[in-house]
Amino acid sequence: MVVDGGHTTLYFGSWYRRSPYFEAAKRAGCKAYDVYNRMYIPSHFTDPVDEYWHLVNHVTMWDVGCERQVEIAGPDAYEFMEYLTPRDLSGCKVGQAKYVVLTDEAGGIVNDPVLTRLDEGRFWLSTADSDVLLWAKGVALHADVDVEIREPDVSPMQIQGPKSKDVLDALVGPKVSDLEYYHFIDTTIDGIPVLVTRTGWSAEVGFEIYLRDASRGSDLWSRVAEAGRPFRIRPTGPSEMRRIEAGILNYPSDICLEYNPFEAGLGWLVDLDKEHDFIGKEALRRLKRDGVQRKLVGIEVPGEKVVDPWLPDPWPVKADRARVGTLTALAMSPRLEKNIGYAWVPIRFAKLGTRLSIVTPEGDRDAIVAKKPFIDPRKDLPKS
Repeated sequence: MVVDGGHTTLYFGSWYRRSPYFEAAKRAGCKAYDVYNRMYIPSHFTDPVDEYWHLVNHVTMWDVGCERQVEIAGPDAYEFMEYLTPRDLSGCKVGQAKYVVLTDEAGGIVNDPVLTRLDEGRFWLSTADSDVLLWAKGVALHADVDVEIREPDVSPMQIQGPKSKDVLDALVGPKVSDLEYYHFIDTTIDGIPVLVTRTGWSAEVGFEIYLRDASRGSDLWSRVAEAGRPFRIRPTGPSEMRRIEAGILNYPSDICLEYNPFEAGLGWLVDLDKEHDFIGKEALRRLKRDGVQRKLVGIEVPGEKVVDPWLPDPWPVKADRARVGTLTALAMSPRLEKNIGYAWVPIRFAKLGTRLSIVTPEGDRDAIVAKKPFIDPRKDLPKS
């Protein structure tokens, strides 16, 4: 969706929610929006390539209030969380976060949230674009657990880029310098209650600020912009180019209920031998034993650069002139100067170097199966 001056005029309807930062981001010059978790999310303010380079070289701020939180609290919260995810949470201490998957009874991916453990019996799930709140409530209804499940008054913004530590230091002090990857601190910014986590969707050095009072959204936006001015902070949308480079997946375009973690390259999130039972355990055990029949692979598309980083529709993938799969993401990497993306293909076409073709509106294009992540496979950048 693009505002006046682009291809489409966007009508802001009341049926989609707005984040606490919506008006501030609009005043800052947001030019295009997406809808995520039934909320508007700014997708870009200027040219996406320009925003990519600013993220990589400086620091950016994102309105990602659409990352809705599902809070699970109560005496049985820990046991229930173990039941919802195949990842072993026994090593997740209070003050830590973990990337997890939630699976259904067939092993399909319900969501891939970031789990934050606020207390012994209190967790947040920062969700991708599917209804985890209703899923968790439905599971709890038929489970013998004492938990309360709700959507708390929590709205994240992300501060991403190599100068993000400088911005957070100016906002909350030097304690953020020692904050480890996937850990958090509970603090305030000029009296505004927030949780600051060492996480992000950019694969650069980054933080998320979880606002805990929606009425202070514009205030927090202004404080962050002011603190970041000496470091050239700019509002942008999440970078599709950067996340593809980094091997970050997007739910539900790259992964969804149709696929399981082993197929998606997320098998490391499945602990079949963990002490606790979990939804989909037998199905996932069988899937691992039998082996995957399809795989989400990285691809390179030689030739003319892709201008628009957003696919209007999933494009067919062909081998020997027959359709064999689907392209889920494609963008030009400014750093690699090549077109890269993801595609679902049968396992026999998943070997590195396999030559495929993709069906674009302008005609077929050659494609080659490539290793992903395309940049920084050990994730040294965000951990630095």
